[in-house]
Order: sequence, then C-alpha cells, then structure tokens
Amino acid sequence: MYESALGLSSALQQSVREKMGDTKVETISRLAQWKIDNFGPCSYKKSDSFKLGLWNWHIAIEKNRYLNVRLFPEPSRQSKDQPPLARFILRVSNLGISRRPYISPVHERLLRNSDDFVWPVDTTFYGRFVIDVEFLDLKTCPLNGGQAISIWPAQANMQSLATQSALQTLSHMLDDGIHTDVTITTADGSLKAHKAVLVACSPVFQSMFLHDLKEKESSNIEIDDMSLESCMALLRYIYGSIKPEDFWKHRLALLAAANKYNMIDLKAACEESLLEDINTGNVLERLQEAWLYSLHKLKKGCLTYLFDFGKIYDIEDEVSNFFQTADRELLTEMFHEVLTVWKPT
Repeated sequence: MYESALGLSSALQQSVREKMGDTKVETISRLAQWKIDNFGPCSYKKSDSFKLGLWNWHIAIEKNRYLNVRLFPEPSRQSKDQPPLARFILRVSNLGISRRPYISPVHERLLRNSDDFVWPVDTTFYGRFVIDVEFLDLKTCPLNGGQAISIWPAQANMQSLATQSALQTLSHMLDDGIHTDVTITTADGSLKAHKAVLVACSPVFQSMFLHDLKEKESSNIEIDDMSLESCMALLRYIYGSIKPEDFWKHRLALLAAANKYNMIDLKAACEESLLEDINTGNVLERLQEAWLYSLHKLKKGCLTYLFDFGKIYDIEDEVSNFFQTADRELLTEMFHEVLTVWKPT
C-alpha cells in the first residue's frame, strides 16, 4: 500500500524491500516475532505474511515522530467474509541480553486493513530490535452482525451423522446411568460407568478386570487423585461428549489421568492443547509438565519460546526460582538449548 502510494514500480518495490533487510516473521503458539536487523534511515517497512489462526497477517513499521507499529490481515476472501476480532499485546525491545521491552496495553480491535490499528511507540529504536505480537484471543466476526466466535480453545472437527449419533447414545448411557456396572470413587464423590467402555479405552482398566484384582471382585475403581468434576470430564472424554471448555478447564488433570491409565490419544490431545497457549505466565509450569510426562513436543515448544524467542528475559525472577527446584536433567537440557541458541554462526 505504502510503496504503491509512492508510485514505485513492482520491480523497484521488490528492490526496496530487499535493501530493507529481513522481513520474515517467526511464529509459535499464539506469538508472532519479527526480528529487525537494521531499520536504518528507512521510513517504512512491512513484514512478509505469516499464518496465525485462520488468517495471514502482516506487521508494518513507520518512522516519523514516533515509531508506529501496524498489525493487519492480508487481504483475502477469509479476511473479507470473516474479519478477525483480535485481542493482543505488542512488545518492542532491543535485541540482546539487556533487552527492555516497551509494552502496549491490551488491545481488542476488529482488523480489516492497515488503517484499523496503529500503535505509536513513544521511544526510539535503531539498529537491531524485535517486535512481539501475542494474540490473547482471535474471533471470527460475521458480516451479518452475528456474534463473534472464538477460534480458540478448540476448533471442532466435523463428524459424520453416524458418528454424532453414536456419541449421543454413549452420552445418554453415561448421563442416565443405563446398565452401569462399575463405580468410580473419587476424592470427593462417586460416579457410575460401564466396564466395557473403560476397558476399550485403556489397557490399565482392561488389566483390572482381566486379572483377579480387587477392582474385578468389587466392581469399584478408586481414583482418589482426581476430583469428582475432573473425573467426570475424563468420563465425558471417554464417552465422546466432553465440551471444549471442560476439556480446557481440566486438561492438566486429564493429562495426569491419561499418563496413569495409558490413554495415548488423550495424552496427545492434552499436549497439543497445552502447546497452543504458551505464554510468560505458564511456560515454566508447562515445561515442568512436559518433563514429568515425557511430552517432547511441548518441551521443545517451551524451550523454543524461552530461548529462540528470547522470552526468558521477561521472567528472570521466575526462572531463578525454577532453577532451584527443577530436575537436574531438565536443567541440563535447558543449558544445552542456551548453547545452541547462542552458538556463533
């Protein structure tokens, strides 16, 4: 848009962009990061497009009295028919160990083009600096004026009518206690379920009823490390009727249960969910969970967030406390990650 306004030819526009330096934006989870090696005397610079959520995005910077940062979706059928309602925070900081970020308030804007949002940064950044955009929520906003709908925490998979019918039947069996034959005792109450369904989903449950164990004799399973509410969420997952918000709320308890009862699909679903919303407030907890349950993708995502994206500088006090209690092997992995990131090229 800016180059076109100057009347530059396409070839000249491309040449100008190449001289401006790196324009690639890296993304992880809900964070987009643009490292700018040299802004120099340029008055305008736009990033390459990057995918986050349902849309392709651009970041642009302009220099006049202030450094103005713009965030906007790339023009497309998607952004035209369902423009994003975005809730986000921006940070600008110098590259290096002593980075001190300049942080925006939380913004919530309907974004359609480059004029819908501009953030004037009342300070000067020259040379190498980085711009972070952390999306707190993204919603599709129908043009007919309907209610905006979040694309997070879950994007439901389309299911066939036959599958939906089967899931409704299982849910009906659980909710109404139809021919239940096993009792689950939790930390604060008990639930009824079906042995056949539990056995089908977990080799641990299968072993309980296959061998002469107390569960087989009493038709009672003790799960005293889960609350009644989180155990019901586990059953609703098993029976195919869990709501996204309940999965979101209980995913740490579900992860522990998935690991305990060797439910591989549930464990993978929890890992993907925890990987989706890494931020400075939870990354150390997520790293600990990843280590405890051998979640390699989540662990890599946390380490990448901390070191490759430099977010460790934003939580120095929390990291110091973490180092005092974390497992030694985990600290060794973190140290190797530091060496990899800071290795001279």
